[in-house]
Amino acid sequence: MDPLTHGLLGAVAARAVLGPQFGRPLDHAGWMIGAAAGMLPDVDFFIRSDADPLLNIEYHRQFTHSLVAIPVGGALAALPWLTFRKFRIEWRAVLAAGLLGYATHGVLDACTTYGTHLAWPFSPARASWNLMTTIGPLFTLFLLLGLAFAALRRTRAPAIAALALCLAYVGAAGWQRGKAEAALDRIAQARGHAVDRAEIFPTVGNPLVWRTLYRSGDTLHADRVRVPLSGNAQWKQGPRMAHMDERDLTPAERADPRVRRDFHRFSYFSAGWVTRAPRDASVVADARYSLATDDFEPIWGVRFKPAQPVPTEWVARDRERKIPLDELWQEISGRAEGFRPLPP
Repeated sequence: MDPLTHGLLGAVAARAVLGPQFGRPLDHAGWMIGAAAGMLPDVDFFIRSDADPLLNIEYHRQFTHSLVAIPVGGALAALPWLTFRKFRIEWRAVLAAGLLGYATHGVLDACTTYGTHLAWPFSPARASWNLMTTIGPLFTLFLLLGLAFAALRRTRAPAIAALALCLAYVGAAGWQRGKAEAALDRIAQARGHAVDRAEIFPTVGNPLVWRTLYRSGDTLHADRVRVPLSGNAQWKQGPRMAHMDERDLTPAERADPRVRRDFHRFSYFSAGWVTRAPRDASVVADARYSLATDDFEPIWGVRFKPAQPVPTEWVARDRERKIPLDELWQEISGRAEGFRPLPP
């Protein structure tokens, strides 16, 4: 999630659990510590190297986001406040605020599609519950209002209410995702496809429109499914893409062991959803995300340069073109063209 939402969730969690623990003169300290702790795990964003463009995606959301990092991370977040005597008197509450804020970060990130190493170092699995995107305006608004009213009224009740609304949002997203999964099964069955693997991905800021992705043989099929809160689901046919593995690298790419290594690193990051970008076949793309609603236009990918000093180039298309929010709003509101009832 974005840093603002992480900070707000950490602040609201600390306020909801601790309340006005610090007394009136220091009443706002608890949520401030929680906010700082909620953002701290993303310090791993600065792990990067020009000589290794994949270093960042390898370590972002890794050890700093693990559940085992919570005690150390929470203590580090609380440490700046503990340098002041007035806070050392309340050191238990200060430490608790840091631990609560830090603990929210990895769990919230696991609700998105990116992948989070919650079980590091015991498991290499990346938790991706695919319930929301990294930007959730309504989720963030709940937290912002809850924190504002809790701070102004010097009570924990608004913070508790905000957490309840956020949990309800996540629960509703899970329910909607289940209905989108059922829609994917009907679509694939109507096409006569044997589904080897399937996944459902949310679209920006809503639990109504989902991007379905499944593999049948060597082909990836990406469609749009609209699941209203009431009424029948609809779907819109999307693009087909050739699934890619190491055998699909060019002879020059396969001949360079560094390229093969980086391909597997990128494939691991992309959870195996790898294809060639349709408009630029030199780009190996992450098929989970698309900048287009009607076609596949990857947000990011890599371009291999065998025999070069740096054999891999990171390609970020989101800097060239933004997600078409106007088209997405048409889909959310049910006014977009091309949607039709699900196959029987």
